[in-house]
Amino acid sequence: MASVSMREPVRADAAPTGPTIRRTAETWVAVAGMVASAVFLGGFALVMNRTDEQTFLDAVYPAMTDAGMRLEPAGAYDAARTLAAWFGLTLVVVLLVAAAGIYVAHRRPARRSTGWWFLGAGLVCLLGSQLVLYPIAFLFFVAAGLFAVRPTDPPAGPSAARAPDHTSETGSTS
Repeated sequence: MASVSMREPVRADAAPTGPTIRRTAETWVAVAGMVASAVFLGGFALVMNRTDEQTFLDAVYPAMTDAGMRLEPAGAYDAARTLAAWFGLTLVVVLLVAAAGIYVAHRRPARRSTGWWFLGAGLVCLLGSQLVLYPIAFLFFVAAGLFAVRPTDPPAGPSAARAPDHTSETGSTS
């Protein structure tokens, strides 16, 4: 007995039902922010977690005192280790929020609200680094801004006659 498919065959000349929107620029800017965050936040956390107290006092502490920071040697080492732990936590949160933004951007590229994920990643980067990594946070802000200002309407022409996408964010059509 042959199996019978209940589906209708797909025509080769059928146009897609939704607008084709590419969010390549937003994604690349966000990925650049993620990489830069990993280099600076992760790099500091990695170096400080692998540095023992004597190496810190020999190499890093003199640079801190030359920069005008007046801390006792034991307190400076503990403060640097605490800052490294904070930067490590910040890195994890930034990467998770930005990855969620990239996922949503690929899943529903027509939604402007996806930019909120990148705005959140930028704020976490900015506040988690204690305002030090503002150039990197700016990359996330640019990605969020691109979601706000780039048009989501399909270009006019033969493809403009496509039917609108009636699926909700959860994927249902009701």
